[in-house]
Amino acid sequence: MRNRDSVVSLVLFAVVLSGFSLAQNPMVGGHDMSPLKNIVQNAVSSDDHTTLVAAVKAAGLVDTLEGAGPFTVFAPTNEAFAKLPAGTVDTLLKPENKDQLTKVLTYHVVAGRVTSNDLSKMIKEGNGTAQLTTVEGGKLEAMMQGGKIVLKDEKGGIATVTIANVMQSNGVIHVIDSVLLP
Repeated sequence: MRNRDSVVSLVLFAVVLSGFSLAQNPMVGGHDMSPLKNIVQNAVSSDDHTTLVAAVKAAGLVDTLEGAGPFTVFAPTNEAFAKLPAGTVDTLLKPENKDQLTKVLTYHVVAGRVTSNDLSKMIKEGNGTAQLTTVEGGKLEAMMQGGKIVLKDEKGGIATVTIANVMQSNGVIHVIDSVLLP
């Protein structure tokens, strides 16, 4: 009887695991994003996030974002970084500006796994806005515009979530179209 219970448990585990690994994540940057990989492993796979990956490496945040988390990352695309004034990215990537770069990057991270459904619920409960505290310690304001979730930074800049709910083993990524500034 005990053997049969073990086999049943193993089969159930395999079914649950296969269902998890087959969960459909949206494609990002022309590549599949595996919910079994961590934030950094998936970001490296995205052709749209090479600037973000270079910045994460320059800031020394790889180990943190590969950690257990969970984290919610609002991930600006290469095009989002290109919207910044000329020379901004190059300046931020210089070793002497590591603290400033770290501040900008951690402003895009919220502790916990916050899905778009969670954000929508928070926005509704907040009568149209939700306050998010970033890992950097700053605030983001989330709201709905035209059926999409948008984030407003402390300088009044707006970023739209263009791809939501890219599930990771250690959190969730929401792709955004602008860089948020603390």
